[in-house]
Amino acid sequence: MVQRMPPRAANPVARVAKRPDPALTKRARAILRRLEVANPDWGPTLRFTSPLELLVATILAAQAQDERINEVTATLFRKYRTPADYASARKGVLERDIKATGFYNQKAKALRRMSRGLLDEFDGEVPADMEKLTSLHGVGRKTASIVLGAAFGVPAVAVDRHVARVAERLGLAKAARGIEESLRTIYPRKDWIKVTWCFVLHGRRVCRPTPACPACPVIELCPYPKKTKALPAGPAIQRARRPRAASRRSG
Repeated sequence: MVQRMPPRAANPVARVAKRPDPALTKRARAILRRLEVANPDWGPTLRFTSPLELLVATILAAQAQDERINEVTATLFRKYRTPADYASARKGVLERDIKATGFYNQKAKALRRMSRGLLDEFDGEVPADMEKLTSLHGVGRKTASIVLGAAFGVPAVAVDRHVARVAERLGLAKAARGIEESLRTIYPRKDWIKVTWCFVLHGRRVCRPTPACPACPVIELCPYPKKTKALPAGPAIQRARRPRAASRRSG
C-alpha cells in the first residue's frame, strides 16, 4: 500500500506581492504631495561630496544628530580621503577624530572594517548595489538605501525611526509586514527617494514621538487615533505650509 504524503505547506517567505488598495494609493500620493510642499528642502541632511563621504557620515550618524555629524565631518573629510586612510588609521587617532559623534570606539571599528572591505572586495570604490553594500561591515539596508539614493540616484526607500513612525501613524505600513516593502509597493520607484526624505523631515519636524498635530499638513489624511490638540512644549515646531502646488524638484 502506497502512503500518500501530505501536501507541502506553502513557503511563508515567498509571498506574492499584492496590488495596494486604490483608495490607499490615492491617499498615499496625496500625502506625499503635501509633504513635498511642506518640506521644499527635502533631501539628504548629511553633507558629502562623494559616495565614500556619505557612507562614512551615515555610519557616524547612528545615535547622533546630523548637525553634529556635519560639524565633525567638515574636518574629518579633509584628513581622511580614501578607504585606505580609514583602514590604516592608528588606534586612538580615528577614535579621537570622531569622538564628538558618540559611541566612537564602535564607530571607529566599523569604519576600519568597512573600509577594509572596500579595499579587499571592491578596489576601494563604493559599489552602487544593495547586495554589495550590505556585504560591508556595519552597513545595513537603511545605510545602503541612503547611499544608493543620495549618492547614486538609485531609487531606494531608507527606513529610519522617523520614516517608520510616520508610515505607521499614517496607516501606510505595518512593522509586521515591513515598512520598506510596504512603501515600495504603494509608491512608484521614481518617488522612493522623495518619500524617504519627506517622511524623515516630517518625522523630525512635526510627527515627533509626541506629534504636533495642529501644525501637520496631512492631518486630514491621517488616521492616527491619538492626535494632539495643542503643540507640545519644547523646541520650536517648524510650521508646516499648507499645500498649494507640488514642488518641481525631481525624486
